Order: sequence, then C-alpha cells, then structure tokens
Amino acid sequence: MTVNPDSGQGLQAGDARFNSRYVWTISSIAALGGLLFGWDWVVIGGAKPFFEPYFNLDTIAEQWSHNVLAGLFHLTTAAALSGWANSCALLGCLAGSLAAGFWSDKLGRKKLLIFSGSLFAVSSIATGWAGSFNQFVTWRILGGVSIGMASNLSPLYIAEVAPAQLRGRLVTLNQLTIVFGILAAQLLNLAVAQPVPEGATAALIASSWNGRFGWRWMFTLVAAPSLLFFIAALFVPESPRWLVKNGQRTRARAVLLRIGNEAYAEAQLEQIQTTIAAEEVARVRLRDLFRGRMRVILATGCGLAVLQQWSGINVLFNYAENIFKSAGFGVNTILMFIVITGLVNMAFTFVALATVDRWGRRSLMLFGCAGIAVAHLLIGLAYLLHFKGVAVLLFSLTAIGCYSMSLAPVTWVLISEMFPNRIRGTAISVAVSALWIACFILTLTFPILEGKIGPGNTFWIYAFICAVGFIFVLLRVPETKGKSLEQIERELL
Repeated sequence: MTVNPDSGQGLQAGDARFNSRYVWTISSIAALGGLLFGWDWVVIGGAKPFFEPYFNLDTIAEQWSHNVLAGLFHLTTAAALSGWANSCALLGCLAGSLAAGFWSDKLGRKKLLIFSGSLFAVSSIATGWAGSFNQFVTWRILGGVSIGMASNLSPLYIAEVAPAQLRGRLVTLNQLTIVFGILAAQLLNLAVAQPVPEGATAALIASSWNGRFGWRWMFTLVAAPSLLFFIAALFVPESPRWLVKNGQRTRARAVLLRIGNEAYAEAQLEQIQTTIAAEEVARVRLRDLFRGRMRVILATGCGLAVLQQWSGINVLFNYAENIFKSAGFGVNTILMFIVITGLVNMAFTFVALATVDRWGRRSLMLFGCAGIAVAHLLIGLAYLLHFKGVAVLLFSLTAIGCYSMSLAPVTWVLISEMFPNRIRGTAISVAVSALWIACFILTLTFPILEGKIGPGNTFWIYAFICAVGFIFVLLRVPETKGKSLEQIERELL
C-alpha cells in the first residue's frame, strides 16, 4: 500500500510515496520493546502483595539494621525495603539506557533491539524463580537493563524509519504497546492469583499458593512476549539514518526503497545527507551535548523526561496496593482495580494516537499537566476529608487518563524528535537516563513520604510539580508536528 502527498500522509513534494503498511509493520515490531517495557515494569505491582510476605521484609530489615551500607541508604525498615524492591530495577534501567545510547550509535539500532529481547526473557525467568531477596533484587536490576534499552531504542528506531506525517502516531504506537503490556500484566496477575481470604495475615499469604508460586509465574510469563520480540527483531531493517551516518549510503537507500518509492528514497537521502554532510561522523563525545544551543535542547529534553515521572502517575501503578488499601479496599478488590487502571490507561492512549499529529505535541502536554494537577489535588482532598473508597479510585482514573493521552506518549515523541541526527542516540540516552533517575527517586521515596506525611499530602506534592511542568512546557517546548527530523534540527539549532 502506497500513500501519496495528496492524502495528507505522504511527502509534500514531487511524486514521493511511502509504503505505509511496511512502515507500520516494522514500527510495530520495534514497539514490542515497549510492550515488554510495560509488562515487566508493572508486573511487580500485582506480585507485590505476595513476594513481600514470602521474603518476610520485616525479618530482612532487622538483619540489615546491622549493615553499615544498608543504614547509609536507610534500607532498615520494611517500608524502605518495599521501596527498594520496587525501585531497584530502575538502576538497571539507567544503565541500560546509557549502554543503549553508546552501543546503538556504535553497532546500530537493530542489534541492540535483538539483545534487549533476549535479556528480557532470561531476567524474567530468573526473577520469578529467585531463591532469596538478594537474588530477586539482582535479577530485577538486570531486567531493568533490558527495560532501559527498550525505552531508549524503540522510540528512537521508530522515529528514524517513520515518514514525518506518520512519526507522531508511530512513536505513540510505542506508548500504546507499553500500555498494552501493562494491561496484559495486570490481567494475567489477576488470572494467576488465587482469591485471598479477607484479613489474611502475612504468614498465611506467604504459605499460600500465591506466596509460594503465584508471584513467580507472574514474572516468568514475561518470557513469552520476550521471545516473540527477539525473533521478530531479526527481520526488521537497520535504521537508514544510522546507515547514512556510518557511511553505508547504499544500504540506507535499499532500506528507504522498501519504505517508499524511488522519489521518496532520494528525497530522504538528500535530507539526511545534507544534515550530516557538514558534521563530523566520528564517535560522539559526551561534552558535545553541553555546547551552545545543544545544551538548551538537552535541558528541555531532560526536563520533559523528569516531568513525566515526577507527575506521580507511576506510583498509581507500582503502589496500587498501598494507595487502594489505605482507601479501604481488600487485596482481591485491589487486583480488580489494578486492571481497571490498565483499561483506562489503554483507552486514553488511543486518544493520544488519534490526536498527536492533529492537535500537536504542546497542546496535549499542556492539557495533561493541568489535568493531572487537578486530579492529584482532588486525591489529596479526598484523603484529607476522609472521602476515600470510590472517590480515590475515580480521581486516580482521571489522573491516569490525562497522563495516558499526554505526558506518557508525547514525552517519548518529543525526545525522539528534538535532537540532531549526529548525536540523537547519545542525547536520547541522556534524556532517558534522566527519566530513570527521576523514576527511581519517585518510586523509592513514595513509601517513605506516605508514611511520614500521608498519601494526601504526597499527592499534593505531585500536583505542584505538574503545575510547574505546565509553565515549563508553555515556555520551553516547541511544536514539532508534521516536520521532518532535519527541519526540526534546523529550526532548533
């Protein structure tokens, strides 16, 4: 299937056409990395009520209270260890995103996609059958490496193979697969877990089927889509932009001819070559990112990445048990509510898919920041006035809906678009690293903040951050819809 310029989906000049079916196919394969990212990231939320009693975090906290290193990082209480178990994978995410930036520029996008799929499979099985809490943490960190790679590589690859008119939707497709992975994990967690008697003690849960085997299968099932991603990634082409950057113009032209016709390939090659011709094709040095105008662009990208995480939405996924339990719900109801959050997450991601190339990136980001801020204010007010129960659920779903159609997908679109060709891989890795550092801080600190100032005040902090984020987007974030990567580069630099 070819698409011409008159349809509003092709290039704007000449007889250039592209094969939208092929572009969607290879982008969908790359986006499977997003599916694994979402699945592996959220599976811990459903497993949390079972693996924590199994490992007996109270006993571990007592043992660690005599450890100087654990004391230095305040990992001497069950609440702190709960935060550590949920956030430790983010250290791997940081390492994976940094490694992906360097190695994807050196070896290509495709090879790293294949490697991340294989690491997903191995780490998920090993996490599920860990024999101790330390082993569990170690394999979660290694699984985080694969998450960090996928979070970097999937949107980067899609942005580099997608025609400008489809790029927003195709990069948003990566977010759609993330939320599909989230929903799949939540549904399977619900299916795997056996009903828990109301008022069951930690000891009873630890000795139950859920405590001994249920949570293990929740992690192990991630291996199935991991193998699918590994096999499918073998058949995608290398990024044409990476090929041109590395002096492989003939191979790049062959890839572009599969994406579009002769005119499309020539037009794209000219744009890419013009951008790269005046630049040194040597290895990118990190200090290049902090020079001149590039420093401002990098700060904007990192700011967006931090805002996406400190908006506070991920605590609604990773700490659903804490939030809904404090709102008065039992474990069985919580598992059902977790699925509802996944359904809302997916539904509003479809809204983003339909609007990101029509309404623009800035409009969605501004709407998202405002909507999430209001929802968080209402969550805090519900706790303050003791209107818990359904009120907390509805306000939480409102926040998730606003996030899913704005900050969640559009942040990935923007940071995949706004950096120059020559240093895109490295720059995205820095921005994604900032994202994972912010996520680590968010995830590690939520149980501590919840215990010290209460969940209501904690959500008011997230509301304030979203308000500041609204101003940041208004003042610093450019509109990029409908523009080629080369055009965006010329305008920003």
